[in-house]
Amino acid sequence: MSMLTPPGMGGQYRITGDRYPRMRRPRRRGRIIALTVASVVVLGAGGWGTLQLIDVFTGGGDSASAAGTKAACATDATPAAAPKALPVPGTITVNVLNATTRSGLAQKTADELKKRGFKIGDVANAPEEYDKKVKGTGVLLGPSSALDTALPVLGTQLPGAERRTDPARKGGELDLIIGDGFRELAKKTDADRALTALAHPDPTPASKKKNC
Repeated sequence: MSMLTPPGMGGQYRITGDRYPRMRRPRRRGRIIALTVASVVVLGAGGWGTLQLIDVFTGGGDSASAAGTKAACATDATPAAAPKALPVPGTITVNVLNATTRSGLAQKTADELKKRGFKIGDVANAPEEYDKKVKGTGVLLGPSSALDTALPVLGTQLPGAERRTDPARKGGELDLIIGDGFRELAKKTDADRALTALAHPDPTPASKKKNC
């Protein structure tokens, strides 16, 4: 009896020959691996497509956000203000009045204003209402219509002066009333610079600018 004959078979069944059956691995494992790889590929493609859609609806990520920020900053910037239509010194008549005890001050000031292009009216002592009662640099007095026109122009020559209007005042003349704190008019270069800034104001932002 052959060594390969199962015991108890009595030699009825024998295995002959030199080839023996081999056990093959089931093919299910290969199919599982193939399905897993395919699933990963599909999920990856789906995720990439989702990111593309997000970029489309959110504006394209960081670069688009930066571009949007720059556009917003550009929109927030206030356009430069148009130059104001202000009267030139040659169209403004100024009465120079001395409210101090220092003699000759009104005439000296009037002469300097004339050199700077202003028209000069009366040169005299201040009326009783103001005489020896102006403690500051001075008072600039004019009609209500001069509040945002001629008075600011004259104010560039004496920055510390108080500005007042008189609704009952007739005509367009202005009074420069010299007070106890007066020393001299502003330097001509400073006054000219102030006139330029008055006529061409810098643009003012409507709100705080963003970090651009």
